[in-house]
Amino acid sequence: MTTPTALAASGVDRDLARDHRGSPIPNGAMIRTRIMELRKRRGLMWALIIVFIGIPTIFLAIRLIMHAVNPKVYEPAGGYNIYNNLVTAVLFILGFIVAATLGSFAGSVDLNEGVFRHLVVTGRSRLALYFARIPAGLAILVPIVAAGFTIVCLVCCFAAPPKTNYDGLVVQSGLSRTEFVQFAASHPNKVICTLPARDIPINVPCGPNGLVTNPKRLPPNFKMPSHASLVKASKEMARQDYVQYTEVFRIPPTSLMIKTGLWIELEAIIGFIVGLGLASLMGQRTVPVVILMVFTLLFTPLLVHQVLKHFINVQRLIVGAAMARIEPRQLSPVYGSNAFQHTTIPMSVTVAVLVIVGWLVVWTALGAWRMATRDV
Repeated sequence: MTTPTALAASGVDRDLARDHRGSPIPNGAMIRTRIMELRKRRGLMWALIIVFIGIPTIFLAIRLIMHAVNPKVYEPAGGYNIYNNLVTAVLFILGFIVAATLGSFAGSVDLNEGVFRHLVVTGRSRLALYFARIPAGLAILVPIVAAGFTIVCLVCCFAAPPKTNYDGLVVQSGLSRTEFVQFAASHPNKVICTLPARDIPINVPCGPNGLVTNPKRLPPNFKMPSHASLVKASKEMARQDYVQYTEVFRIPPTSLMIKTGLWIELEAIIGFIVGLGLASLMGQRTVPVVILMVFTLLFTPLLVHQVLKHFINVQRLIVGAAMARIEPRQLSPVYGSNAFQHTTIPMSVTVAVLVIVGWLVVWTALGAWRMATRDV
């Protein structure tokens, strides 16, 4: 015999099955709601815009104005060096922190505002409630990062200096090996005092403007090498430094800008996912933001710079070391290290990719698990 209660229960079950409330996959309405929830936080949105768009734009605008007012004193606003500094110092480091702040807010807003209970009683899957925050946050974060990076690329390409500055030596960009050697032979005084001498046995006095030729400023009993010796040394130095010269550009190449853009976006995505998972795990947003700031600005550079023999496998698990390992080669090391390309920790690209994927998966799983097991 079927009771009214059983009929009602079976009807409820059919309704739940029909609208997929128990599915862990969020629907479009849930994602749109999360996007609207994040967009209403004007302070948070302004922080994203200021870091990714405002700081680079203001910096480049000031340089453009200064160069336009006095081009003889102030260098052009763009170029490879400016691009390199903005990418590695602002978009990468600060971008991770701001993206983590966005993730921390998205992972804790329901608890902080006391609406988590109301979301649970709707019958929606808790996993769906958590997973909806990922595409919602990325829908806001990714376009803002792309906009800021595009501004940097445009200014650095169209407002670049006419020549390349290689280790203090102003030279035309894109020279072949033969042309670079010919340039060195034509400017031996500057080349010898600017480029690294390495194994070339030459000892000459150098000043701020190149080789010192004034007899009054030369050391006592000093015999200046012949012009032919200087030309021969400068040509050998140019041959040794040509590979490094080819990695310095007047403007960033298109391939470098594409790889850098993807690298910056990946760093921002990692920051968001980690902030989201940590905030969901802790149930608040302030402490996770502070932890990630200290971890990014203090512990990561220290652990990436020094190899600890009995701690090296743990160091390889740091996502900052993995991101430094896959950093585009033409950029200066993001943490200031020159060994092993961009990090002192021996790590293959495969291991770096696995570490990055592991951080994304583990923090997503931890955040989702805490959401699913949290008491109402």
